[in-house]
Amino acid sequence: MIISICSFKGGVAKTTTAVHLAFLLADRGKVLLVDGDPNRSATGWFRRGSFPFQVCDLMAAAKFSRNADYTVLDTQARPDAEEMKAIASGCDLLILPSSPDALSVEALYETTNKLASLDNCKVLLTLCDVRKMAYIDKVCEGIKQKGLPVFDTRIRLYTAYQKAALLGVPVYESGDNYGKIAWKDYKELGKEILGNG
Repeated sequence: MIISICSFKGGVAKTTTAVHLAFLLADRGKVLLVDGDPNRSATGWFRRGSFPFQVCDLMAAAKFSRNADYTVLDTQARPDAEEMKAIASGCDLLILPSSPDALSVEALYETTNKLASLDNCKVLLTLCDVRKMAYIDKVCEGIKQKGLPVFDTRIRLYTAYQKAALLGVPVYESGDNYGKIAWKDYKELGKEILGNG
């Protein structure tokens, strides 16, 4: 299975999502995390810690993906229309992370406008402030009204993710009081992607 995480706007937890999905999938098989972002954030996270899966850049993906059960692609931000079409056609699932603020949602619409089809894509609301869930519900409804499929799971905003990135570990190993709670969000996302099995 190939899962790509893509966003026109930076700062919407694209790399955080890629890394945590890779950790989640590592319990099910051999995982390759492809760092396609020029910032190399996933690679930096990997180098600071120890991951139970391979991380490589886009140029090495063809070689390393041969033996992977799951490939997770952290794409570059701001892909153009042709790049978006190539990303979408090259994966089984295209996850479009977006924080619920107006600028990010506008960028989300700009991203989806570049897609020829929405058949294999789904929006993931990230950086969700637990104090603003009623507002986030309205944002989610607005996205659905645009005809975009949305995950039921929302990735809540916790500083534990920053600690995890700094230490090179998944959020549940961050030592933060909310680390294990934050991890539950990605476990729920995993159930939506793969089913409960």
